Amino acid sequence: MTTIAPVRRRWSWASIKNAGFVQRLPVWVWRLLMHTVSRSERTRFNVDPITAVDYRLDIDFVGDGIRAHRLDVISPLPEAVDRTPSEPGTPLPVYVYFHGGGWTSGDKAALTKYCASQAVGGMVVVNVNYRRATRFTMAHMVHDANAALAWVSANIAAYGGDPERIVLGGDSAGGQLSALLVAAHLRPELAEHYAIEPAAPREHLRGLVQHCSVVDFSVMFERGFILGLGFIRMLLPGALRKTRSRGELRRAADYLSPIEWLDSSFPPVFVTTSERDYFYTANLNFIERLRRHEVQVDALIYDHDNANTLHTWQQNFRYPESQEVYHRLQRFVHDVTGTATAGTAPSVAAPTAR
Repeated sequence: MTTIAPVRRRWSWASIKNAGFVQRLPVWVWRLLMHTVSRSERTRFNVDPITAVDYRLDIDFVGDGIRAHRLDVISPLPEAVDRTPSEPGTPLPVYVYFHGGGWTSGDKAALTKYCASQAVGGMVVVNVNYRRATRFTMAHMVHDANAALAWVSANIAAYGGDPERIVLGGDSAGGQLSALLVAAHLRPELAEHYAIEPAAPREHLRGLVQHCSVVDFSVMFERGFILGLGFIRMLLPGALRKTRSRGELRRAADYLSPIEWLDSSFPPVFVTTSERDYFYTANLNFIERLRRHEVQVDALIYDHDNANTLHTWQQNFRYPESQEVYHRLQRFVHDVTGTATAGTAPSVAAPTAR
């Protein structure tokens, strides 16, 4: 199901970008911008923390002590769950989330309230960090995501989660990472390319959530796209990082681009995007390709005139558009994991913050 949401009119920085005044942003400029806003985002996005959940923070899922290998487990207090499983004590579905940040920045801490907002909808949420570029490549990130999933499979039952009912998700670069991890569990040649052993049985991956995700790298080769090709080079190993051949880059980008690995075995997908999103076209291409493979898709797409829907707006709980995403996301997770209770649905206004 695709929903085109109602609109509001307002001028914005994204309007300037879309008019063509900002093009081919180099990696170093992006990193500087993200460093500038990251601390304020952690504060703004987490104001008035949700108290109806249990926070288990900074769990080391690899054992090497670095922050990039930490995750949080956020689970609802029993009295706060908006809906309950059919049987008391039934493990809750698990939502594993990877933050965005252009692969070079970002941190799980900015997504704490977003994750708590989903937890009160009746799921255990795992908020994951991973190593980032430019020091590390996509192979390192895939290994980290797979290691986090292995930890979830082995340990999440102790936190009230069901390791056989997992939904992966992420925003922007984190959405790309989650989608690529699902693909690596379904396509042995992709797992071999990244030299990973899939961490969970494929049937345990019940769904995929994508917020403004980088799911089609072909758009990065289009004239005037906001991100420079250095974003592709930095994710590649060895000599490919220095190549000037667009043909070589296109071939290498196929292993970064989730859309190239879709087939009918993919689990259901929930996509949220807007016409103000840098990756709007990529998300539309992804939706079309999923439908071509007859994969179940739920899509929520906002019009360009809706001013609250800049890239990864879903992180900001203040927006009614974000609350609608949460409502649809919670319904999606319970539908694909088979944990919905007949006649009930999460409140559009959930979560309630203090």
